[in-house]
Parts: sequence; structure tokens; C-alpha cells
Amino acid sequence: MDLPKGWELSYGVIMTRTAAVNGITVSYDDYGAGPAFVLVHGHPFNRSMWWPQISALTAEGYRVIAADLRGYGESTVVPGLTTLETFARDTFALIDHLELDEVVLGGLSMGGQIVMECYRLFAERIAGLVLADTFPQGETPAGHAHRNRVADQLLAGGMTGYADENLPKMMAAYNVTAMPRVAEHVHDMMIRTSPAGAAAALRGRAERPDYQKLLTTVAVPTLIVVGRDDEFTPVADAELMNRLVPGSMLAVIDGAGHLPNLEQPAAFNAALHTFLDQ
Repeated sequence: MDLPKGWELSYGVIMTRTAAVNGITVSYDDYGAGPAFVLVHGHPFNRSMWWPQISALTAEGYRVIAADLRGYGESTVVPGLTTLETFARDTFALIDHLELDEVVLGGLSMGGQIVMECYRLFAERIAGLVLADTFPQGETPAGHAHRNRVADQLLAGGMTGYADENLPKMMAAYNVTAMPRVAEHVHDMMIRTSPAGAAAALRGRAERPDYQKLLTTVAVPTLIVVGRDDEFTPVADAELMNRLVPGSMLAVIDGAGHLPNLEQPAAFNAALHTFLDQ
């Protein structure tokens, strides 16, 4: 399965909107009408990773907002260290800019951890959660060292080597060959990312808290999604979150790795439909 019809409207063709929030300029897409659904991308990607979901959710009657995080895509690059709290506050600053009172909030990988941080800070404004290919545990000493080491490497050598090495882990390796357009897009997102922005996010993510206790307090409908062959956040991580979040739904997407929303968009969107229709 290759990219769905309508992909031609993706990154570089979609008309970009911008907002000045928290001292930076955020680039974002805003489509549809109805209840607001905000999507948060992962590392080292940009908002274009969500196009198959924007198309599906607007057809379901949602207004869908997908922004480039600071340091990514077309948003302002801020070197140094960017915490998950900073990303969360940027996300809700944009939501405030758009004058939205309540949103359904979804994120993948780092984006899922940003969503967890948003719930810690803004739970009263969140009507539902989608946590895709992510995990709630705090950083380990080894992980802390690794993320800072990779940040140093990105600053010294750029994104191309990192993208080449990680493409068959971001997607299931068998899909890199089977889905050349998807693979090209995933690789392109990675090499387009600012090394300084990616490094700042890695350093901030190395400082992240543990969200397991927070997840036990979630009081809104929650969908947990994971690719069956995800190497970064395996099914066991999703099953843990499913146990922690009261009443949550779990969808395991066959034929996908870390990016099931791009590798198997029809199955991912079907899980969203079932969740939103309950």
C-alpha cells in the first residue's frame, strides 16, 4: 500500500498559516469545521506526517490543527534545550490563539509524550487523547547519555546520516522497500529538520519526567495505537499504557513499524473512527 489519494497536498504545497506564540513563529495547518482535533508530530518530523489523518478527520466532521513544533518544519528554531513542557505550552498557546476552549489531542512518539505533558498542565481543556507509538516512562541514565550524545552528533554532522540510519527503524524495514513514496517522505522530513532544533528536543527529552502515575488519573476517552513491528516503542509499551489509563482502547496496527499512521493509514484511520464513534 502506498500513499493515499490526496497526498499531493502535503508538505510544501499546503498553504501555510503562521501564529506568533511564546516568542516564536509557529507554522500550522487548520482544516475543516466542527470539534477541534489537534495533532502533535514526532521527532524528527513535521506536521506533514499527519496529512492522511487530516484528510480522514475532516471528512469525519472535525476541525483539524497540525503544527510544526519549535525547531521543526517551518517553525522557529530555538537552539539549546527544549523541554516537553515548552512544547506543551507552545501547543496550548496556539490553541489559545485559535480561540479553542476544548480539544481532542493526539500525538505520536515524542508527540505522544508532549500530549501527556499537555494533560498534566491543561487536563481541563482536553476532551480526549490519542497516544500513538509512545511510552510514559521517565528517562534512564543510559538514555539520558544517549540522547545527549546523539544531539552532539546532529550538531556536528547534520541530519542526513541520522536519517539514513534510522529510516528502517522509523518504518518497518520491509515497508521501506514496499512503500517507496512513504519512505521518501519520511526520509525527506528527517533531512529537512534543523539539526539545532532536533538536538534541542533530544536534550529536553532526556530530562523528561515519568508519566505513568499521571496516566492513571486520565479521565477522558483515550486511544492507544502502536505498529505491530515498532522497534522504538514496542507493543509492550502500548499495553502498559492501556493498563494504566482507565477505560482506554488499544489498537495494534499490523504491517507497520513506528509510523503506522503513514505505513497503514487506512487501518490507523479506522482505529480513530472506532474511537471517535464510541
